[in-house]
Amino acid sequence: MRGIQVRQFGEPDVLKVVDLPDPVPGPGQAVVEVAYADVIFLETQIRRDGAFFPPALPYVPGGAVGGRIGRLGPDIGAAWQGRQVVTKTASPAQGAYAQRALAAIETVSVVPQGLDLPTATALVHDGPTAVRLFDDAVSGGNLRPGAWVLVLAAAGGLGALLVQLARAAGARVVAAARGERKLALAQRELGADAVVDYALPGWTDRVRETVGEPGVHVVFDGAGGAIGRAAFELTARGGRFSAHGAPSGGFAELDPEAAAAREVTLAGIEQVQLTPAEAKPLLDRALFEAAAGRLRPVIGQTFPLADAAKAHSAIEARETLGKTLLSVE
Repeated sequence: MRGIQVRQFGEPDVLKVVDLPDPVPGPGQAVVEVAYADVIFLETQIRRDGAFFPPALPYVPGGAVGGRIGRLGPDIGAAWQGRQVVTKTASPAQGAYAQRALAAIETVSVVPQGLDLPTATALVHDGPTAVRLFDDAVSGGNLRPGAWVLVLAAAGGLGALLVQLARAAGARVVAAARGERKLALAQRELGADAVVDYALPGWTDRVRETVGEPGVHVVFDGAGGAIGRAAFELTARGGRFSAHGAPSGGFAELDPEAAAAREVTLAGIEQVQLTPAEAKPLLDRALFEAAAGRLRPVIGQTFPLADAAKAHSAIEARETLGKTLLSVE
């Protein structure tokens, strides 16, 4: 089968099209005939220098696929054969950027009737994360009708879902992103109440002018770094700050004592480090909401499998909107 392999860390051109052996399913596993693979920013960071989760070289990137069940493990019932599914991949060394991928059957979700496969694939990574972040903010009492919610990286795959979930809950949303295209998407298509470009000086002042006192009740920080740190100062007393994003180079560095003094609840990446047993029902819920028309991932661009390097380059250049997928033929 054809796939994309990384034999050394580096620039996008280390993503090479190669011939790979077909995966062989063991007990509890199945092979997915891949139609679409999700591409996320974290994968570009790992490819560059092995950041966060360094895999052993060589490896096939990608952690999420959509397609049909092909070969089955010895203990998997024949009813799974040919079903249209989405899933995380089972092996960090042989991932999603290939014609076939291995999956643990416990992570596989059947695509609901009426939902197209690209949309379902676009929810595998970000759907469970968005639902968990949303649920935590609601259960904490911060995200409620009329509350102000600030979403950083609002035009990305995860941010777009959080804008929609917050708006559906009756909150008022300020969507922060970089550039007119992303701001237009957040306001015109996702329904944000206000938008701000955090690439421009004084962006926090514009947020303050919009939300007034006491400030923002919930911050979903999908940007990290200095942008996230600046957003922390906008958080209202008793509010919630979720520091789960790091595309700017690292997670926002926040002072726990300063947060405690303002009674701000700090939540980090640990809240979305989900086990398969935790992620599966959250993904199923996101798929159900999408099938019902209440949640829509934004798929901004799709590249052929052979152009995986172009997909990585576009993401790193901040040229992409919403989700990026690879189409696998």
